[in-house]
Amino acid sequence: MHQETLHNILLSRWQETIKHLPFNQIAANKIFNDIITAYSTPERYYHKLEHLLHIFITIDNLKTYVKDRQSVEFAAWFHDIIYDTQAKDNEEKSAEYAGELLPILGITNNNIDQIKHLILNTKHHQAATDDVDSQVLLDADLAILAADPMQYQEYATAIRQEYAWVPEAEYIVGRQQVLEKFLQRDRIYFTSLMYATGEEIARRNLRQEIEYLRDKGDNCTDAIHRVS
Repeated sequence: MHQETLHNILLSRWQETIKHLPFNQIAANKIFNDIITAYSTPERYYHKLEHLLHIFITIDNLKTYVKDRQSVEFAAWFHDIIYDTQAKDNEEKSAEYAGELLPILGITNNNIDQIKHLILNTKHHQAATDDVDSQVLLDADLAILAADPMQYQEYATAIRQEYAWVPEAEYIVGRQQVLEKFLQRDRIYFTSLMYATGEEIARRNLRQEIEYLRDKGDNCTDAIHRVS
């Protein structure tokens, strides 16, 4: 998608998110521009503006499950605003960042606490059975796992690019562990709609990537043996 078109779509979404708030337009525009800048940094290959748009499209598809849509949407805007693949506290910093900016838009402390809670739940992608707003956000964040094979491959390639600093052998092991943890869950998706439409596709994609990584790891080992 052309970047100008993507920007305009997201701007319209942002205006929809904040329309019922007692915000200052100049401040709201600055926050939006800060978000766009954060998600547009060159080291992001997957966690960028397209990822945001995909999340909002999925939230729309799951809107019947949502209790507090405004909080879910604000959490979506800020959930990856801090993203450093060499750090372990991106979600905490993203929640903190949101907590600093959201009062400017007139959001109450209780709502801010809920938004921060939603962001923090994206760290381990776990939600309580009665926490439907977290479930919607998490399903939207992981919707890419149920993409068609070509889109999934693009996603997997982009993730590897974001971890380009990790040596190949280490990445293969670490990535397999992450994927296998998802497969070990009773269900990847929480909402009944995502479970019905995406669960088996996601599991198939994960298994295929694991198989690809195992083959790649075997080839790396063979190459090392040949030169040792």
